[in-house]
Amino acid sequence: MPKDTLLPSQPKGVYRVKNWPEYNAGLIERGNVTVWMDERMFSPALQTPGQRGRPQAYCDAMIQMLLTLKSVYRLPLRALQGFTTSLQHLALPGLPVPNYSTLSRRAKSLRVSLPVLRNAGEAVHLLVDSTGLKLFGEGEWKVRQHGYSKRRSWRKVHLALDAKTAQVCAVLMTHRDVDDASVLPELLAQLPPQTQVEIVGGDGAYDTKVARAAIAGCAALALIPPVEGAVHWPASQAGAPERNAAIDHIAQSGKQDWKDKSGYHCRSLVENLMYRFKTLTGDRLWARDVDVQDAEVAVRVGILNRMIVLARPNSVRIA
Repeated sequence: MPKDTLLPSQPKGVYRVKNWPEYNAGLIERGNVTVWMDERMFSPALQTPGQRGRPQAYCDAMIQMLLTLKSVYRLPLRALQGFTTSLQHLALPGLPVPNYSTLSRRAKSLRVSLPVLRNAGEAVHLLVDSTGLKLFGEGEWKVRQHGYSKRRSWRKVHLALDAKTAQVCAVLMTHRDVDDASVLPELLAQLPPQTQVEIVGGDGAYDTKVARAAIAGCAALALIPPVEGAVHWPASQAGAPERNAAIDHIAQSGKQDWKDKSGYHCRSLVENLMYRFKTLTGDRLWARDVDVQDAEVAVRVGILNRMIVLARPNSVRIA
């Protein structure tokens, strides 16, 4: 039987959005150009002390705003320049319009400011995972019919999501061969020093000594399922108590019972984040330079954070 015709083991749930009027208004507002603009973009560019050469004509906020418009409206760089020029002529005479080549060059050294909405003084429940973005290669239909070719290439994007606010708190792009657990310390290091992390949840790929030690260093609880055939760690090992307790629980009651009672199923929120990331901003990278790719990913994550502030559905299961 083909894989696509297999029936699910459980019936699919039916959900209803309880805040539809607010959610509908927020979805409409996502297309508003002014939502993606910031007053900081009209400020003059700051010259770094000791920097050689001609002073920059455009501030970083302006470059980030234009790259945001590029990702929101799926525009090539040249079309983005024409779109910005039309905004200048129609409504914003003071809007600076950099050349498309300037945008491409400035994106290499751009330090993207990630907009994150945080509840002051509230502990963070982080959910971590990774996904792949294609650089070049075949589409899904060609892969299904003829398989992959040697020219297919992609990058891996690691994300850390706050389960309470649905905001992405940290993002990192790596080569496709980098494993998830090895970059978790770097993801956690992106959080502000005063951030209190309560729980860090991830799949079995994060069940390593490096990842659990990084979580223990934040004084947080690791909500990670032990790998198949896992054995107890010495009590002196960082993160060993909760891991050993999870192994005992699974041995007595099964992994499904451990997931239900530990709250592991909230990890579906980060899976939904990956779906929204690719659906709303695309599953490919337009840049070919690694530094530009890093800035592009950060800009696209910032778009998701702003979109979730504008419109976040409150869904409840009704059947």
